[in-house]
Amino acid sequence: MMPTPPQPSSWIERIAASRWEWAFWLVALAMPLLLPGKRLLINEIAILALFALSLDLLLGYAGIVSLGHAAFFGVGAYTAGLLAKHGIGEPLVGLLLSMLAAALVGFLSSFLVLRGSDLTRLMVTMGVALMLLEIANRFDTVTGGADGLQGVSMAPLLGLFRFDLFGRTACAYSLIVLLLLFLLARRLVRSPFGLSLRAVKGNRLRAVSVGVPADARLVAIYTVAAAYAGAAGALLAQTTQFVSLDVLEFHRSADVLLVLVLGGSGYLYGGLIGAAIFKLMQDWLAAQTPQYWQFWIGLVLVLVVLVGRERFAALAARLRARWAARTTPPASP
Repeated sequence: MMPTPPQPSSWIERIAASRWEWAFWLVALAMPLLLPGKRLLINEIAILALFALSLDLLLGYAGIVSLGHAAFFGVGAYTAGLLAKHGIGEPLVGLLLSMLAAALVGFLSSFLVLRGSDLTRLMVTMGVALMLLEIANRFDTVTGGADGLQGVSMAPLLGLFRFDLFGRTACAYSLIVLLLLFLLARRLVRSPFGLSLRAVKGNRLRAVSVGVPADARLVAIYTVAAAYAGAAGALLAQTTQFVSLDVLEFHRSADVLLVLVLGGSGYLYGGLIGAAIFKLMQDWLAAQTPQYWQFWIGLVLVLVVLVGRERFAALAARLRARWAARTTPPASP
């Protein structure tokens, strides 16, 4: 017997399940028009949000913590970059092939990740990313090594929209891909497959005892999450038209974990909200204190851990309730 669908457990989930979800996406898609000077930053937020969404599928729904999620991000970036360099510059074709390449790497490495305890999984995921980083560095004739992949030239999107220095096409492209993959992920986690993942995460032995193929479910979600991370890497390569070893560095995996710490995991919107907070905070702090912005980001993370998102959410819920009480007209007698 499958578990019943979980009820929303936080104010963010309740908002996301209501009409405010439409408002969220309308505002997100309108941002390039409302803030035309911030299109490049919005593009970075969309890419990081998709990357965080991919990790949330693992951490929030399967309970798999990864310190090497940048491996799939880098595979997607290098696949899209190499395709564009060698004449396959159509963005959508490159995106799909990058997702397939990352999914293949995720599928092959998933059998290693499933072995052992959580600590073992952490080391294996990090080891896979480090191996891919060294391979990319070693075969510099293909990847460009430390100098980066040169000669990446993207064709116009759908043959109509050219990528420019101001991020007009790039921003809209990344946001639309994020929206489509988000809708697909939401459908996935609300399906019987998603509910079985929650059952495995909650109690693996009990899930197996009622007939849930736990290993097959984990392999499947690991492959899907890798494809999503590959899509994020492909977007970065296509919109910047440059790929370097940075896409496989450890800080990529660390940053996306910090994003989920800020936004929360297990309800999909955490990656989106956390990515916006992280990038906006990084952009503002880097402008205010170029030398010490990492200190302030670390301080915010410490405060979030010490105080807890639940208290922030409770405060926000009280403020929202007060605002609703003030704006709601009194009932007629």
